Amino acid sequence: MRVIWNGGTLTFRLDADDELTGHAADGYPVKLRTNSCTVHGVPADAHPDLFAVAAWSIVAPWTRRRIVFDRAISSELAAALHEGWGVEAGPVSGTPRRTGSVLAISYSGGADSVAAAAIHPDAPFVHFRRVPHPRVPNRWTHYRSDVLAKLAARTGRELTVVDSDLEFTLAEPRPGYPEHHAVAVGALLLADRMDLGGLAFGYELGSRWLGGDRYLLRYTPDNPMWAPHGAWGRLFAAAGVHIVLPVGGVSEAVTMRLALESPLKDVVRWCLRGVDGPCRTCGKCLYKELIQAAVERRPLDTPITPKRPVARKWQEPPPYGGQEMIEYGCARVPGIEEGVFGKAAGHLKATEESTAWLDRCYPPALAEIPSPWRDTVEKFMIDNVGLMTPEQARRVEEWGA
Repeated sequence: MRVIWNGGTLTFRLDADDELTGHAADGYPVKLRTNSCTVHGVPADAHPDLFAVAAWSIVAPWTRRRIVFDRAISSELAAALHEGWGVEAGPVSGTPRRTGSVLAISYSGGADSVAAAAIHPDAPFVHFRRVPHPRVPNRWTHYRSDVLAKLAARTGRELTVVDSDLEFTLAEPRPGYPEHHAVAVGALLLADRMDLGGLAFGYELGSRWLGGDRYLLRYTPDNPMWAPHGAWGRLFAAAGVHIVLPVGGVSEAVTMRLALESPLKDVVRWCLRGVDGPCRTCGKCLYKELIQAAVERRPLDTPITPKRPVARKWQEPPPYGGQEMIEYGCARVPGIEEGVFGKAAGHLKATEESTAWLDRCYPPALAEIPSPWRDTVEKFMIDNVGLMTPEQARRVEEWGA
């Protein structure tokens, strides 16, 4: 793979042994559509290691043996690429980037992201906004990135919106991030100007430790995407921008509660389709409605019936993606046995006691927070959530066994 940055436009060329269909870090197949994309507002003087990590978050799935950048990277970054992916990276020269002092939040506007913002009330936001690609038709026009950006602006927090068409590099499965970390390209390229030393993501217990949906569906302490000792964690650290997961030890029930109690509660939006509010008809709306109803101890409020395609998977036996939260919701929502999750509730037979561990914080997640921000997260969790007992922590560690 060869990559060239021309301002904020990235162009890449595959080597003979690279492939059009590759795999993201979670093993999911991704097919290449086009070999260029643009990240708007890129400073020309960003450290070469930052340009390299930003490029790698886009081209990693299709790169097999080597990557040649258009500017020399540090030996530390080259080593992280080799240790994590087995690729030879170069040219190599110069010094690594100094780790900054500021923590920013990769802000999506969803409940998990808002919960992370509640823990770090002074952290600036960096928000990724999808924009059209000049050569690739947008066949996913219902994704309202404009709405999400407007809601981010209403938070009143220090905000940088980064526009990019990089999601259109994918032909399949649909427009999306080649790697989950590509959402950070703007923050990476602005890291010098913002003095970033850490970037906080809203990934929670299910994403970090349990897998879910398209992931591993089991306890994953060595999660390749989010473990600090994993390939991506080491790569970001080598570029002086640590991955920080403030809510990595708590469930989506906790992040939902924290978001609804937050000053930002009126701008929380997890649905990517609605204009004046959530669409209420997509699968994500149904899933989040189950969690919100469980947190608020009320019946489900959804127009979706068991016969709708988005509800089909809940009419089948488990396992389910995000199953820990399905169990949590089925144990707490009044009248659950009569609605769209009725059959799932019958299969799971979850109780409040069996899911009580999902109301607490998994202590090993706190030890993963880089030291400049660990005390803040730990104090918040102790004061507002509480820590899991050893027995509850074992529920995490036996998940999927």
